[in-house]
Amino acid sequence: MHTVVVGTSGVTASDVLAVARAGARVELSAEAVAALTASREIVDALAAKPDPVYGVSTGFGALATRHISPELRAQLQRNIVRSHAAGMGPRVEREVVRALMFLRLKTVCSGRTGVRPEVARTMADVLNAGITPVVHEYGSLGCSGDLAPLSHCALTLMGEGEAEGPDGSVGPAGDLLAEHGIRPVELREKEGLALLNGTDGMLGMLVMALADLDLLYRSADVTAALSLEALLGTAKVLAPELHAIRPHPGQAASAANMLAVLKDSGLTEHHQDDAPRVQDAYSVRCAPQVAGAGRDTLDHARLVAERELAAAVDNPVVLPDGRVESNGNFHGAPVAYVLDFLAIAVADLASIAERRTDRLLDKNRSHGLPPFLADDAGVDSGLMIAQYTQAALVSELKRLAVPASADSIPSSAMQEDHVSMGWSAARKLRTAVDNLTRVVAVELYAATRAVELREGLTPAPATRAVIEAAREAGVGGPGPDRYLAPDLEAADAFVRDGRLVAAVERVTGPLR
Repeated sequence: MHTVVVGTSGVTASDVLAVARAGARVELSAEAVAALTASREIVDALAAKPDPVYGVSTGFGALATRHISPELRAQLQRNIVRSHAAGMGPRVEREVVRALMFLRLKTVCSGRTGVRPEVARTMADVLNAGITPVVHEYGSLGCSGDLAPLSHCALTLMGEGEAEGPDGSVGPAGDLLAEHGIRPVELREKEGLALLNGTDGMLGMLVMALADLDLLYRSADVTAALSLEALLGTAKVLAPELHAIRPHPGQAASAANMLAVLKDSGLTEHHQDDAPRVQDAYSVRCAPQVAGAGRDTLDHARLVAERELAAAVDNPVVLPDGRVESNGNFHGAPVAYVLDFLAIAVADLASIAERRTDRLLDKNRSHGLPPFLADDAGVDSGLMIAQYTQAALVSELKRLAVPASADSIPSSAMQEDHVSMGWSAARKLRTAVDNLTRVVAVELYAATRAVELREGLTPAPATRAVIEAAREAGVGGPGPDRYLAPDLEAADAFVRDGRLVAAVERVTGPLR
């Protein structure tokens, strides 16, 4: 099994995906253990002094003015974990929780938090054992980090609360730790706070969304090309010299992908035939501009994610010169903004895909295709209601595009009076990515059927490869009305697991 070694200088997006989704093992580097030991010595020295230090010998948040005596400090650290583990609602997905835990471990190993090496080792042991704390949907305001979700993870390290075992069963965390020979941690000064104070949940969801959207944007280029082909449109608008004079890199990449899919198509350039058209509709002609803008948004979000992956987010932090200082680096605004930005791009990509689908189904705009791509229109309804489903998804995506980060709500007796809502932005983006996959799947379903209905015209080799692979995957072709839900589910799976892009790339080579 692949192993990810965690050092002091951050991790990569590939590391996060390997641990969160592929179950990769985690190890601490010797450098990380040395940094943990050195920073802990600083915290222990401060704890021995009479002067109050936030998070070491004081309360938290609005209660930070109280100095805590040495005999109560272990209880203080336990109490912050227990009291902050206050999430409610449905369980969060396993991959999100694993990303959350791994990214908190990444910050702990930076040597900026003052946590002992044995705590970090226990975090790695829990991940390696396949134990997943039960984390709930609601509880994070995205400021002071993802407090409630991280608290539920820290509770598991203490052997308290509930967790899911590697077999998927949920039970007491203490029992699961015992089954795997893992000793619960006994938290000391600052450690409880250090386990809770980070943007790890929203960052983990951002990293996974970027990976999913990288595939989806290539998939959307493919389905846009299929729709252009089915509508007998022109590929001349995809010429590189046209996109060079508006030098947005995402636009050029999207146009190049569409052009590669359409190479040697016998269906394009018929726009001057029986019903001459000067230009194709915006949803066809401007596909690279819309998808390209989304690609450039992905690049910006990826830059923010890379910076955050290199960060050590905690409050207070142990600085290299030995100072322990309070700060505001836990505020989720940088991550929250790009999570919301991506939701906007996702909604627009879905919207333009739905417009192409509707055009394929409308006999007045489809340039000779049967109404609703039906076998016997009137007796058969064809894909009429498949487009309704797609339209409902698009409408939902527009609601999900409303930014969470524009909101704030005061908490902690007005000490935490401006929050990022980054966790909420991440949660809605996950739903948006999921729904975009379905929207692209419906366009795929309609466009492949439409291409097959263009009798006497030869589609591009890449298109034929997609149709053959889709039919092998259970995505049905033209014919009388049938139960559509299984076909749509098969189309969704075909897009979601990358088989659509793989089928094209076997003909075109790698898409951009």
